[in-house]
Amino acid sequence: MTSPSVSGRVASLARHPVKGFTPEPLESVTLRAGAHFPGDRLYAVEDGPSGFDFDAPAHIPKMAFTVLARLPAIAAVRTKWSEDDGVLSAWHPDFGELKVDLEDDSGRRAFATWLRGVLAGQVRGELKVLAAPDAHRFMDSPKGFVSIINLESVRDLEAKTGRRVDPARFRGNIMVADWPAWSELELGGREIAIRNARLRGLKPIERCTATHVDPHSAKTDIDVVPLLREHYGHVLCGLYAEVTDGGAIRTGETARIL
Repeated sequence: MTSPSVSGRVASLARHPVKGFTPEPLESVTLRAGAHFPGDRLYAVEDGPSGFDFDAPAHIPKMAFTVLARLPAIAAVRTKWSEDDGVLSAWHPDFGELKVDLEDDSGRRAFATWLRGVLAGQVRGELKVLAAPDAHRFMDSPKGFVSIINLESVRDLEAKTGRRVDPARFRGNIMVADWPAWSELELGGREIAIRNARLRGLKPIERCTATHVDPHSAKTDIDVVPLLREHYGHVLCGLYAEVTDGGAIRTGETARIL
């Protein structure tokens, strides 16, 4: 069981502006109470009609979008989003570079057209870039406000399997070092303090085949889900949390389980 108070360290921070695409490292971020991780899953690429309603936005299962669990080839696309002007830079080794304004309809159409070329023969319908309205975000779970990855759990999985497992496979927002391995699975309802910010654990994150894809080579090379089940009897890694008290956080700061 998790001890009454455990301290770790924020090893890294990351956002994923376009669902399924490149994580972007951050040195610092300001969390807001009740809000999602800033800049995370603001956009998603619909693969055929998803039924998403902009007037009544609700959670849509991830398989409606271009995600690694269905399309490992998207890991070969490198993206970078500019918060200042909404411009997305996308690059692929065979299709070159594209820069588009995702705040503009024509820019979103241009990215969808370019991506259709990258994924030729692999998609099932028309690609369309959706921009999240208001406070909605295109998360895998309705409880996916902020995702926390315990790096000691990933290292324990490496030790059990004898394989190098890049934490980027788990596509987290806050990567924490020095918590006991797998302690995050016990943090439902527990409070986590990072400087002045407070987060409350909601539920462990259930993993899917997206974790089988090497985030650098775009090759499916490690069957993470079966390995989790074999060694631990579950397919969990990481924690969904909600922000209860906002505040600025930085890499290197203490992450304390209260």
